[in-house]
Amino acid sequence: SELADQVYKEYIGKAENSAQVRDGLLDVLGDFVFVVPGIEVARYHRDAGNQVYFYEFQHRPSSIAGVVPEYVKADHAAEIAFVFGKPFLAGDV
Repeated sequence: SELADQVYKEYIGKAENSAQVRDGLLDVLGDFVFVVPGIEVARYHRDAGNQVYFYEFQHRPSSIAGVVPEYVKADHAAEIAFVFGKPFLAGDV
Protein backbone atom coordinates (compact mmCIF):
# COMPACT_ATOMS: atom_id res chain seq x y z
CA SER A 1 0.00 0.00 0.00
CA GLU A 2 1.05 3.61 -0.40
CA LEU A 3 1.10 4.21 3.37
CA ALA A 4 3.31 1.18 3.98
CA ASP A 5 5.69 2.39 1.27
CA GLN A 6 5.89 5.84 2.85
CA VAL A 7 6.51 4.38 6.32
CA TYR A 8 9.22 2.09 4.95
CA LYS A 9 10.88 4.96 3.08
CA GLU A 10 10.81 7.25 6.14
CA TYR A 11 12.06 4.80 8.76
CA ILE A 12 14.01 2.06 7.00
CA GLY A 13 14.58 3.09 3.40
CA LYS A 14 18.12 4.42 3.88
CA ALA A 15 19.30 1.66 6.24
CA GLU A 16 22.70 0.26 5.31
CA ASN A 17 22.94 -2.49 7.92
CA SER A 18 20.85 -4.58 10.29
CA ALA A 19 21.42 -2.20 13.23
CA GLN A 20 19.92 0.67 11.23
CA VAL A 21 16.95 -1.51 10.26
CA ARG A 22 16.47 -2.38 13.96
CA ASP A 23 16.65 1.29 14.94
CA GLY A 24 14.15 2.23 12.22
CA LEU A 25 11.73 -0.45 13.36
CA LEU A 26 12.06 0.70 16.98
CA ASP A 27 11.41 4.28 15.88
CA VAL A 28 8.27 3.37 13.92
CA LEU A 29 6.94 1.27 16.79
CA GLY A 30 7.67 4.01 19.31
CA ASP A 31 5.98 6.61 17.14
CA PHE A 32 2.97 4.38 16.56
CA VAL A 33 2.53 3.34 20.19
CA PHE A 34 3.57 6.51 22.06
CA VAL A 35 4.09 9.61 19.91
CA VAL A 36 1.00 9.58 17.68
CA PRO A 37 -1.45 8.85 20.54
CA GLY A 38 0.36 11.43 22.71
CA ILE A 39 -0.01 14.09 20.03
CA GLU A 40 -3.68 13.22 19.64
CA VAL A 41 -4.33 13.64 23.38
CA ALA A 42 -2.28 16.85 23.44
CA ARG A 43 -4.43 18.25 20.63
CA TYR A 44 -7.63 17.42 22.55
CA HIS A 45 -6.30 19.30 25.57
CA ARG A 46 -5.17 22.22 23.40
CA ASP A 47 -8.54 22.38 21.68
CA ALA A 48 -10.17 22.53 25.13
CA GLY A 49 -8.19 25.72 25.78
CA ASN A 50 -5.39 24.30 27.91
CA GLN A 51 -1.66 24.83 27.61
CA VAL A 52 0.10 21.68 26.47
CA TYR A 53 3.76 20.72 26.77
CA PHE A 54 5.20 17.79 24.84
CA TYR A 55 8.69 16.41 25.38
CA GLU A 56 10.87 13.50 24.38
CA PHE A 57 13.20 12.09 27.01
CA GLN A 58 16.32 10.46 25.54
CA HIS A 59 18.85 10.46 28.38
CA ARG A 60 20.22 6.97 28.97
CA PRO A 61 20.25 6.44 32.75
CA SER A 62 23.51 4.96 34.03
CA SER A 63 21.46 2.54 36.14
CA ILE A 64 20.42 0.54 33.06
CA ALA A 65 23.99 -0.24 31.96
CA GLY A 66 24.32 -3.98 31.56
CA VAL A 67 20.56 -4.43 31.95
CA VAL A 68 19.27 -3.27 28.56
CA PRO A 69 21.07 -3.19 25.19
CA GLU A 70 23.35 -0.25 24.42
CA TYR A 71 21.14 0.98 21.58
CA VAL A 72 18.31 1.76 24.04
CA LYS A 73 18.46 5.46 24.91
CA ALA A 74 15.65 5.63 27.44
CA ASP A 75 12.81 3.22 27.96
CA HIS A 76 9.18 4.12 28.55
CA ALA A 77 8.88 5.96 31.90
CA ALA A 78 12.67 6.27 32.36
CA GLU A 79 12.21 9.98 33.09
CA ILE A 80 10.18 9.32 36.25
CA ALA A 81 13.28 8.77 38.39
CA PHE A 82 14.69 12.06 37.10
CA VAL A 83 11.46 13.98 37.63
CA PHE A 84 11.14 12.80 41.22
CA GLY A 85 14.82 13.05 42.15
CA LYS A 86 16.25 9.53 42.30
CA PRO A 87 19.58 10.63 40.77
CA PHE A 88 20.07 12.89 43.80
CA LEU A 89 19.43 10.20 46.40
CA ALA A 90 22.42 8.56 48.09
CA GLY A 91 22.90 4.83 48.38
CA ASP A 92 21.00 1.90 46.91
CA VAL A 93 17.36 2.92 46.66
